[in-house]
Amino acid sequence: HTEDTDREQPPTGHGTSSAEAGQGDTEASAETDARNSTPAPHGHDTAGGPESSGGGGKGRRSVAAEALAAAVRAVESGERSAASFFNDAPAPRPAAPAAPAAPAAPRERARAAAPASAPAPVRPPSARPARGPGGEVPGSGGIREVLAAGGAPEALAGKVAETLGEHAAEALREDPWQLLAVPGVRPDQADGFARSLLGPACEPGDERRALALTGWLLERAALEGHTALESSALRDALAKASVPDPDEALRTAIAEGAVLVFQDALDAPAGVRPRAAEDEDAEQPVRVLLGLDRYALAEESLADGLARLASTFAPAQDGEASPGEAEWERAAAAAPSPSAAELIRSVAAHGLVAHSGGEAARAEPAALVAAVRAMGLRAYAAAHTEDGRRRLAAALSESPSAGPAGPDAGPDVVAAPGRDAGPGAGPDEARETIPAAVTVAGLLADAEGPGRDEEGALALDLLVVLDAPQLDVETAAMLVESLPDGARLVLSGDPGVLWSAGPGRVFADLVAARRCPQVVSRTPDPGPIGELVSGIGIGELSQVEAPGKEVVIVPVRDAGEAVHRTVQLVADSVPRAIGVPPEQTQVITPGHGGAAGTRALNAALKDRLNPGPGRFGGFDPGDRVAYTPAPGRAVPGTVVSADAEGLHLDCAGTPVVVEREEVGELVRHGWALTAHQAAGARWPAAVVVLPGDAAAGLTRAWVYTAFGRGELHLSVVHGADAALPRAVAEIPFKDRTTRLRALLQAQVPPAPTG
Repeated sequence: HTEDTDREQPPTGHGTSSAEAGQGDTEASAETDARNSTPAPHGHDTAGGPESSGGGGKGRRSVAAEALAAAVRAVESGERSAASFFNDAPAPRPAAPAAPAAPAAPRERARAAAPASAPAPVRPPSARPARGPGGEVPGSGGIREVLAAGGAPEALAGKVAETLGEHAAEALREDPWQLLAVPGVRPDQADGFARSLLGPACEPGDERRALALTGWLLERAALEGHTALESSALRDALAKASVPDPDEALRTAIAEGAVLVFQDALDAPAGVRPRAAEDEDAEQPVRVLLGLDRYALAEESLADGLARLASTFAPAQDGEASPGEAEWERAAAAAPSPSAAELIRSVAAHGLVAHSGGEAARAEPAALVAAVRAMGLRAYAAAHTEDGRRRLAAALSESPSAGPAGPDAGPDVVAAPGRDAGPGAGPDEARETIPAAVTVAGLLADAEGPGRDEEGALALDLLVVLDAPQLDVETAAMLVESLPDGARLVLSGDPGVLWSAGPGRVFADLVAARRCPQVVSRTPDPGPIGELVSGIGIGELSQVEAPGKEVVIVPVRDAGEAVHRTVQLVADSVPRAIGVPPEQTQVITPGHGGAAGTRALNAALKDRLNPGPGRFGGFDPGDRVAYTPAPGRAVPGTVVSADAEGLHLDCAGTPVVVEREEVGELVRHGWALTAHQAAGARWPAAVVVLPGDAAAGLTRAWVYTAFGRGELHLSVVHGADAALPRAVAEIPFKDRTTRLRALLQAQVPPAPTG
């Protein structure tokens, strides 16, 4: 199926829309909206397709991209064979450092005392270019002139300047199809713009058009979760876009360095005998992938970093105890559950460990962090959302290994003696006072956690990342690159939830590669909701006993009734029957558009729960909102006020100011969210809306994620009929094309079993 801009899409901070079904996970956190779409300039439609965005313009290539482009030219000229590049053995890595027998020397980090007054509001940095004295973006006058000449709306000048820079006017005159790099611009719009500027010289086979379309298609694929596309898929997409010679277009894109080419070995088909090691001349099945250097380099950097961590600790010789083994074993013996003990033992011997389980299993990495801190090591756990961090902090404070961290420590602070204390610190000051629970974004921004050492690496010995399926390749690469040599990494998450909003499937690829120990929790999620979600995870949608009305199904006939019943549930039924107030109930629906999407639901819920004229850019004080400080991150908040500075929000106790120019792109009402926006967080009650028009977008992962957001109560407003059980039983997820699994299998030996 094809979805329009109203269907849930990957967040990009600008207007986009999806490609065909099957090309990726179109259920990513949709930050797309018609308010960001671009009015179509006049012109011919030679490249139809659903509205989308991306960048296909030329940019400065990295050193690695230049090297790969040179390699491609060498293959095309016959100077070298493709096999000589793809089969070269990787350079040997330095010997892995031995496991530290004792904690490393403390690293001093200056920290200011928390002010007694209210914290200063967060003002997110704007991505907009600096404006001149009159509020004009430099060069925008020339941009408006060329846009007008091409029949494009002059209001697009700001986005063009942001995307193409101060010389955008000259770039567009030289190559009109660079307009396709601007968020929200479709191929047919770029074609019309080019025809107006070039006249009869505008042709579907123009090399500039083919390059722009190739980059645009790959960017659109990234929005759907792919880090690369198979060459055949990209060739077919170019043909659908009326490119006369797709093969020549791809050759040109590769030669120009706009696209990188890769060959990944394929698994042997079932029943086929694997190639013998000595049979070097036998052909190995491969797939040819094409991708943008941005995602290719991130994926390769991530694979390198994970390989470094996986080889950190050499196995102990027979009969020889590894350093600190006795202390690790004592920690495992004191673990609160067998699964937590297994996790501690795995982390003791390995630098990279995968841990999987449901909501109840989050207690196991919490027990690991508390135990490791009690051993005197610097251990931290990072969650995807602030809500996840708070739940993690609560689990840490309840862990049997957690000791008191001092009279002023909060519940998310776990004692770790002798760490992060400055020279000459007293006994009380020598105890860890930095919260062990952080968010991934806060950790990478140095706003939370231990800070960095003199080499720029995070000053820690163990990092546990919860909600690991929410990591996209770029975030994961930054995280792994920030870990010092000798550190340990645990990626923990529920394999049944939706993958990241950004490109990649990091956790799934790591598990599938089988290149590190994998600890699967045996701790089940409790209660009727836990039973229901566990069944969904294995493809079974079963009726569960819910004597306390923990699970309620509300059948509806159409979208209008779905909206009416949803408002009734949130405002009346759930507060009266369950005792959960409206502000603690979250509505989840598959998409933003449609008669029962987030826009329609939020409008109805606002009218009932917080009516007002929307005098602050459509918002009123008291409105629940979803604030998107970065693609893939939806932060729940409440509108406090608005003034000349912008819209003032309260995001879980943190004051945030969003500039008025950014409000339309970064803030939307938040009584109703998409499943990707809700991933990583939980609420006392959840109302999941399944209108009939959402049937085509449902998958098992979507249902699993949405149904698991309620802690005490789940209401399902059900209008999808047989599509719901069919999705659970037959459609596990929407696949993504990635390279991480193959990269890991090429670099890291198989993990020991047994």
